Amino acid sequence: MWSKIISYIPSWSTLFQAGLALIIPLVIFFINTSIYSFVGSKGSKSKHSSDRPLPDEHNEGHADQQHEPSSKITGNYDSDLKSIQEAIGENSDVHFREFVVQKYHARSVLVFIEGMQDEKLMSKQVLEVLMFDGQQDPQEQQESISSSFIKESLMPLTQISEVADMEDLQESILLGHTALLIEGMKGALLVGSPNGAIRSVNEPTSEALLRGPRIGFTEVLSENTSMLRRQGLNKSLEIKKFQVGSRIKKDLVVAYIKDIVNLDLLEEVNRRISKIDMDFLAESGYVEQLIEDNYLSPFQQAHNTERPDRVINALLEGRIAILLDGTPFALIVPVTFSMLLQSPEDYYERWIPGTLLRLLRFSGAFIALMGPALYISFISFHPGLIPTKLVISIIETRQGVPFPSVIEVMILEISIEILREAGIRLPKPIGPAMGIVGGLVIGDAAVNAGIVSPFLVIVVAVTAISSFSIPTYSAGITLRLLRFAGMLFAALLGMFGTILFFLLICIHLTKLKSFGVPYVTPFSPMRLSDWKDMYIRAPISMMKRRPVMMKTQQSKRKS
Repeated sequence: MWSKIISYIPSWSTLFQAGLALIIPLVIFFINTSIYSFVGSKGSKSKHSSDRPLPDEHNEGHADQQHEPSSKITGNYDSDLKSIQEAIGENSDVHFREFVVQKYHARSVLVFIEGMQDEKLMSKQVLEVLMFDGQQDPQEQQESISSSFIKESLMPLTQISEVADMEDLQESILLGHTALLIEGMKGALLVGSPNGAIRSVNEPTSEALLRGPRIGFTEVLSENTSMLRRQGLNKSLEIKKFQVGSRIKKDLVVAYIKDIVNLDLLEEVNRRISKIDMDFLAESGYVEQLIEDNYLSPFQQAHNTERPDRVINALLEGRIAILLDGTPFALIVPVTFSMLLQSPEDYYERWIPGTLLRLLRFSGAFIALMGPALYISFISFHPGLIPTKLVISIIETRQGVPFPSVIEVMILEISIEILREAGIRLPKPIGPAMGIVGGLVIGDAAVNAGIVSPFLVIVVAVTAISSFSIPTYSAGITLRLLRFAGMLFAALLGMFGTILFFLLICIHLTKLKSFGVPYVTPFSPMRLSDWKDMYIRAPISMMKRRPVMMKTQQSKRKS
């Protein structure tokens, strides 16, 4: 009897694997908790230290510097011009165009940065008007020159504003504005708006479609906001401007539909943007990393896109768009995982082809993440789960391969990633050819040399092609990164490790949130009403309500 009972006890290797499967999640959980507690305590300490007032002696010593009034523009032409030149410093691209205003016989100067203004507009609407138009009026000449009279009666420009402070004037000039200083006029005028060379509107390169609009955002913020306006008449579309960057300032806008958006979500987005404290934000990726919920997560928590139509559709679902000057990529928040696998073309095609394409993308994402890990698990630990004829064929192809399956897969996967990166960085005419030819040559040479098996080449090729099916490039990078972690789990624990890895990913996604919205909703928490636009794309006539997870002010879509 005892021998029969002992026969049911698993072997030591199985018990070891089961123990690891139990210990590893606990270790990861405790490490994650420790990191969060350490970061939280450090952040609270820095916050308290920054809120602590300085000693009285220090405050008294610097009181005069803090309350020192800034210099004003007085109207004395020589003094003001000298102050501007000293403030500008040795910036050789700043030009001073001096002339005389005919109407007042007053000396004047235009201060501008080369290449940052419309020269034809400045010549026709500013210089010609002030230098040649208007007759001398002795009564007006005796009076002080009025900036309001110049704005309202002399200069036919749509954008013109006054500046009274010298520091503000210097900042505006260096940001690209053209400043007008006139003798006898207190303050200066900013005429026109910065207008440098811009890229023409082209089709987005990162989100190509067969059917859909062929326009994408540019690097000019005003042009991007106008594209949103041109999508269609919508009086509820609001665009709120922020200025970000402590040293180099840039404009940032938040776009939303005011009678649809969740007001709590809008307040949270505004709060996070207002707390950004950085010298310079070169691209919207900086903003994405500074406002995301969990910076330790490999998954993106804001969706970046170049397509105005995608942004408008997101706004109509109750989401919020963030656009930064100097980049063609807009951010959409909050984001869910299913949203990363959706394409605007799903809605432009009929619902049956759109559903098929979406299911193919979900399948491709699973293969891109788990393909190599499943190969290692089956070949190294569980060949009995493979059909007999297939496993015999695989064993025959692996004859003479000197490496274990995990090393074999690593060699090919790293080679594919290097080729992919090289194809992106090379010039466009030779980049795609380099990737294709390099993959074929290296794969064939590796098989002929006996380093890898032909069956593995098929697995790696299918995995690479599946990763290309993901519409969002950033999401594809995440799956490619996690794929290597899955391969290590499979090499250590076989199928137990593969399942453990997949469960850890699911647990993390379940806990992850984007601006308070669960990342895997509507799958968890379960909202069946939102499943019409998840794995399948239901007919448009059936999608009468906005996503429940967004908690919008108006849940029903109006026809």
